[in-house]
Amino acid sequence: MGKHSPTAESGGDSTVGPAEDRAATYREVFAVREFRYLFSAYLLSLVGDQLAKVALSIIVFERTGSALLSAVTFAVSYLPWLIGGPLLSVYADRHPRRQVMIICDLIRMVLVGSLALPGMPLWALVTLLFISNLFTPPFEAARAATTPEVLSGDKYAVGLAMSSITAQLAQAIGFLAGGALVVLVSARGSLLIDAATFAVSAILLRIGVRPRPAASPDRDATLWSDAKHGMRVVFGIPRVRWFILMLFVASAFAYAPEGLAAAYAAELGQGPAAVGLLLAASPLGLVVGGVVIGRMLRPSQRQALLVPLAVLSVVMLIPAALVSSLPVILVLFVISGFGVSFLIPLNVMVVEAIPPSTRARAFGVVATGLQAVQGIAIVVAGLVADLLSPSIVVSLCGVVGTAAVLWLGARGLRAPPPVPAPRGS
Repeated sequence: MGKHSPTAESGGDSTVGPAEDRAATYREVFAVREFRYLFSAYLLSLVGDQLAKVALSIIVFERTGSALLSAVTFAVSYLPWLIGGPLLSVYADRHPRRQVMIICDLIRMVLVGSLALPGMPLWALVTLLFISNLFTPPFEAARAATTPEVLSGDKYAVGLAMSSITAQLAQAIGFLAGGALVVLVSARGSLLIDAATFAVSAILLRIGVRPRPAASPDRDATLWSDAKHGMRVVFGIPRVRWFILMLFVASAFAYAPEGLAAAYAAELGQGPAAVGLLLAASPLGLVVGGVVIGRMLRPSQRQALLVPLAVLSVVMLIPAALVSSLPVILVLFVISGFGVSFLIPLNVMVVEAIPPSTRARAFGVVATGLQAVQGIAIVVAGLVADLLSPSIVVSLCGVVGTAAVLWLGARGLRAPPPVPAPRGS
C-alpha cells in the first residue's frame, strides 16, 4: 500500500512537512517500470472494449435493422457489473492478482475472437459478449488493487489521475477508431483486432508486472460471504461510508444528463453534432481536472477540495433551465466534469483506509454501486423528461444533487478520519 502523508490519509486533519506534501511528477510515475506495463495493458483493454461495442452494435443493426436491439447489444457490456461485480471481484483477493488479470485477458481474447466467426446467430453473439464482459470486474478489481502496490506515496494519486484521464480519452478514441475500423476492415475484422488487444495486454502483464502472492488466500468462505465482507469494509468506516455515498449521489446526478443529450440538443434547436458535444463536455472537464487536481496540487490541497469539487460537479447544472445558449451549456458541463475529479483524493483516502487483503472486493462494491446509480439516474431522468423539458430536468438534477452532496459531505467531514490500514494486512 502506498505510504501517503497524514494529510492525504485523514482528509486534512493533520499537517505534514513541505517535502512530504509535494505532488509527484509524471516522470516519477512513469519511471516505475511495473506501472508502465500495467498502464499499457489497461489502455489496450479499454480501447479493445470500445471496439467490441461499436462492432457488435453495427453487426446487430445490419442484421435486424432494429435500433433498440443495437442499443441493447451496446448496453450488455454494463450488465455484468450489476450482476457479478461484488462477487467476481473477490477472486482478485483470493488469487494472485497478476494471474487473475492474465487469465481474464486470455479468456476475453478467446470469447471476443469467437464473435468474429461467420454465421453465428444473434443470441449467441449477445451471450458470448455478456460472458466475455463477466471477466471485466475481476480484471479491473485486480488492476485497481495492484496499482497502489506498484506506486508509492503521491505517485499513486498522480498515477490514478493519469488512469482517469486515459479512461476518458480511450473511450473517445475507441469509439472513433471503432467506426473507422469497421469501414476499413469490417466489423468482424474489428472484433479480431479487439481479441488481439487482450492478447497483447496479457503479454505485457506477464512480462512487466512481478508476481505477488494472493492477498487473501483463505478460500474456505463462500463468494457471497466474501462479497458481504467487502461491503462491510467499505461502509463500516464512518468517513469512508459518507464520502462513498456522496460519490454515488454526485455521480448519479452529474451523469444523468447524458441520457438526455439527444432531447436536450433538440430543445436547443441543434442537430446531431450538438449531441456529441454535450456528451463530450463532461469527460473533457474530467480530463482537465485530472491534470489540475492530480498533478498541479499538493496532496493536502486535494484533500481540502474533496467536498467542494463534489459540490461543483452538481451545482453547475442548476443554471441549465435559464440558459438557451449551447456554448454556455457546454461550459457548465465542462466545469461539472472538472468537479468529478474529486474522485482522485477520495480514492487515495479509501485506499489508505482499506487493508490490501480486501481492496479488490471493496473496489468491486464501489464500482458496482456506481454502475447501478448512474444507470438508474439516466433512466429516471429520461422518464421525467417526458413530463418536463430536458433543461428543467438538468436543473433539477443540479438542485437535488447539490442539496444531497452538501449534506453527505458535511456528515463525512464531521466523521472521524479513517485510521490508515497496516501495509501488510
